[in-house]
Amino acid sequence: MACNSDFVQYVADQCAGAGEITVRKMFGDYGIYCNGKIFGLICDDRLYIKPTEAARGLLRDEDMHPPYPGAKDYFHISDVDDREYLVSLVRATYNDLPEPKPKKR
Repeated sequence: MACNSDFVQYVADQCAGAGEITVRKMFGDYGIYCNGKIFGLICDDRLYIKPTEAARGLLRDEDMHPPYPGAKDYFHISDVDDREYLVSLVRATYNDLPEPKPKKR
């Protein structure tokens, strides 16, 4: 099932306080980025954030499962309506993730 574009925009807007949030369509679902670094996925109108220790400490409940068949487990974030919570999770995740590798030309 593909994502609803309104939901994708809503999640991006909710995360906006963490930095420059962008989304990129990927196989019917979306990758979500903060300042150019991918921190999660939006699949089937659900937000998944890459698991990091910093984010784990902020979670209200730890619900981990793959966003699509064959994927690694991600944190499933069910409360996308709490902007402050999302921003804190995105910032913590962003800070724990490595910088993206430069693209080869």
